[in-house]
Amino acid sequence: MGIDLTELKRLREETSAPVSACKEALDEAGGNYDKARELIKKRGQEVVDKKSSRETKEGLLGSYVHSNGKMGAMVKVLCETDFVAKNEEFIAFVHDVALQVAATNPMFVSIDDVTDEALADEKARIEEEVAKEDKPEEVKAKIIEGKLNKFKTEISLMSLPLVKDADKTLGEALADITGKLGEKIEIGEFVRFEI
Repeated sequence: MGIDLTELKRLREETSAPVSACKEALDEAGGNYDKARELIKKRGQEVVDKKSSRETKEGLLGSYVHSNGKMGAMVKVLCETDFVAKNEEFIAFVHDVALQVAATNPMFVSIDDVTDEALADEKARIEEEVAKEDKPEEVKAKIIEGKLNKFKTEISLMSLPLVKDADKTLGEALADITGKLGEKIEIGEFVRFEI
């Protein structure tokens, strides 16, 4: 079966994967665009997993200042080589991370970074709020657990939906660019300022 060139072009544009990878994915998916896209996404995650133990010594600082000049953010995004640090897609990604930090005001890079202290404070606040409700204890416990999970997601940069594409989290965007550029990329630090 021949490959539809418009689908190949569309897949290439949407994923930024190499043409050969797009062609291979479409072949494997029997021409089904959605299946091919999932295959490329899965392969990108496999690249991320393989590269997760590598050391990141290079990178870039990125910043964003809102047009009103009263809010901004600075981020440090790390990669393995200066070649990738100079890549236009990487530079754009670093800017998008800074924009994300400015817009969403996260407290931690990932859910794994959320401190016990932050969780304990939020749990106490939620328990006080839920105690006022007239519900069975097991229901209250599930409400507390659900609200704590939501809290962890809302304060973790990697778990937040992208400002530019709400269908994707920053963690997914990081996996995508890692797959495209073929290097381990990680968010180092960030800071947000507001007047």
